[in-house]
Amino acid sequence: MTESPNYPNYPESAAAGRPAAAPARPSTVEGAFWAFIASTVIGLVGGFLIFASRDAIADTLRNSNRQSGGSLTDAQIDQAVTITMVVALVIAVVIAALYLLFAFKLRAGRNWARIVLTVITALQLLSVLVGQTTVLGYISVVVAVIGVVLSFLTPSNAYFAAAKPIR
Repeated sequence: MTESPNYPNYPESAAAGRPAAAPARPSTVEGAFWAFIASTVIGLVGGFLIFASRDAIADTLRNSNRQSGGSLTDAQIDQAVTITMVVALVIAVVIAALYLLFAFKLRAGRNWARIVLTVITALQLLSVLVGQTTVLGYISVVVAVIGVVLSFLTPSNAYFAAAKPIR
């Protein structure tokens, strides 16, 4: 079958009415996918480890409350710490779920997911650079940066370009 002038790279099977075969996924995309998965898991582990430092956080708030002449009771401080930690954990789980969704879409050849993951990684990197974080936070962002780099290498670019006309 001849190629259409409007779609020079259009797969012949799609032009014949059959669904086009998905392009082979390069190892760079697989590596990026697994890097984003690892970054997500590391981030969640760090989120759960905050519960181990609950007493230290409560003590810091108590000392701050005393020094500023605050009127919060120990029970109110404990309650505030618990609520804050639970809300932070829920937010971390929601962000992790979205991160996983984008990673799977990246693996499926969706260029928009690659862009979203790049933006999220850039924001994660900025938050690590300007804020306080743990060793796991640094490891998580380094792994995510590796995922971004892998997702923009030449084989990955070719994969995303080839996957686009199939949809």
